[in-house]
Amino acid sequence: MVAVTPALILLLAFVVVKPVGGEVPTAIDFAACNDEAPQAVKAGAASPTTGDHARADRARSRAVTTASPNDAGVEPADPQIRGMAPEGAKTAAYQAAYRSCMRRKGF
Repeated sequence: MVAVTPALILLLAFVVVKPVGGEVPTAIDFAACNDEAPQAVKAGAASPTTGDHARADRARSRAVTTASPNDAGVEPADPQIRGMAPEGAKTAAYQAAYRSCMRRKGF
């Protein structure tokens, strides 16, 4: 019985505990956050970081020099900015609002 108890606890831990990091945002998540971000910006609820400002500057400069705002389809390193509307990416406050929405959704 003593050997069974640890094995049972371990088995229950795998059944009861939700896997971490397995969630992948969908097009619905992207659309919802792209819809919500302008409203948050308008309400003044967004707090841009230095990274938001830097990404917005890069997005604006890419828009002038190239047709693709996404560096030939390369996914951004930050999962909280994937799926962001190219026009929104040009504004630091929009990026902050979008990231906040994605974070609330668990990404």
